[in-house]
Amino acid sequence: MKILTAEQIKACDAATIAKGISSGNLMEKAARACVDWIKMNCQSKQKFSIFCGNGNNGGDGFAIARMLYEKGLDTEVFIDKSNKQFSPDAHINFKKIKQLSGISIRDFSDFSPDSHENVVLIDAIFGYGLNRELSGSVKKVVEKMNQPAATKISIDIPSGLFADRLIDEKSTVFEADFTLTFQFYKRSFLHPESGKFCGKIIVLDIDLDADFIAKAETGYFVIDEDLIRDIYKPRDDFANKGTYGKSILVGGSYGKIGAILMSSWAALRTGSGLTFVIAPECGNFILQSQIPEAMFINSGEKYLEKIEIIDKATYGIGPGFGKEKHSQKALVDFLKNHDRPILLDADALNIIAENNKSKLIPKHSIITPHPLEFERLFGSTENSFERLELAKQKAEELQIFIVLKDHHTAIITPDGRVFYNITGNSGMAKGGSGDALTGIITSLISQKYAIEEACIFGVWLHGKAGDLAAESFSKEAMLPTDLIQKIGEVFKYLSG
Repeated sequence: MKILTAEQIKACDAATIAKGISSGNLMEKAARACVDWIKMNCQSKQKFSIFCGNGNNGGDGFAIARMLYEKGLDTEVFIDKSNKQFSPDAHINFKKIKQLSGISIRDFSDFSPDSHENVVLIDAIFGYGLNRELSGSVKKVVEKMNQPAATKISIDIPSGLFADRLIDEKSTVFEADFTLTFQFYKRSFLHPESGKFCGKIIVLDIDLDADFIAKAETGYFVIDEDLIRDIYKPRDDFANKGTYGKSILVGGSYGKIGAILMSSWAALRTGSGLTFVIAPECGNFILQSQIPEAMFINSGEKYLEKIEIIDKATYGIGPGFGKEKHSQKALVDFLKNHDRPILLDADALNIIAENNKSKLIPKHSIITPHPLEFERLFGSTENSFERLELAKQKAEELQIFIVLKDHHTAIITPDGRVFYNITGNSGMAKGGSGDALTGIITSLISQKYAIEEACIFGVWLHGKAGDLAAESFSKEAMLPTDLIQKIGEVFKYLSG
């Protein structure tokens, strides 16, 4: 799914209108889509308070109020009565609700933030076109709207957020439980500093011009199931183990064998044909007893001392690797003598950072840093938007793929495109989850998925398995090993 800028979305609306639907009817379609979702998901709620601005987002709100009222629901509208300069379509919909005696129209200042369990607060004050911080009466009412323990819904984008950039950390923003957005994600939904205001994102299809969307140029995308189904390759019934490649997971050290065990287990669950583990002797019994399907290659007693180069194999290096001198030398020697793409994670990245060896990373390799590992490698940034821009610069400079881990992990390609992942949950914020991802992506590359496809599919698969694990065990109780167990259910879902 493409992510378009605010300007592009405005142009897409115009292109849709030019194809024959009036702006008023497009607003009706958007409002109807919202009402259908609200009616389906808020059936137990007794009252709807809708806060409307003067632009087209407010027009959506007026239309939503009318449609909810027509469905027999108790509805009230709040506006800034001191400012009556509505956009043309908002003015039309405002006049319609004024003719309905059952909808009270009140001033923002009349709203009381008393907690009401069965009330839904709907924010339709500002849409994606906002380019300034909230102030005055709007700021005051949003601050009051954030207080009640009521269900909170934003229409298109929470008021106070910008579509394409971050807000100041002290800005006032509506804190939504759900954001009903039209056709596209906005980039601000996908970064932690701004996405925290959005709650659950619901993308509503309102049939914006498909030709415009297809031709629109962007470097930003959301990984959706259509893309995953295009990438996924069902298992060939006439294949053999050699068909699905050779995965080599390198890591583990005394006290950290579990990390490389989880990577290897995840690689096997993802379909690796042959799986090898290069680890120190202290992990031999644990690995051979827990994952007998993987073959063990000894490297040192307690810590890795050498990384054997095996022909036609895909390497995933780093989980539990440790940073002992012998291990550091083993990694640097390997990088000097191996020129095929590899995956580097965890301690492998920390060793590269400490020794300033990023230029040794083979072209088209993958690195999978979390924010702190990224900072060690490439320097600090002020926020996640700046971090992403630096990642784009480094991916191009080193000609590598960067899997930048976060709540919405981003895959950055060497040509500067960004793919945001929307599977996964906070239950995966536990040691071991990243080790599983290393095994998953390594396995997919060994199965001859293109490297870009392996990154996209692997991150999505990892998150989807995590979502299934959370459903079974809860976010609090789920373990990375539960996630690995759920990989098979994801494949069954894709092949069903």
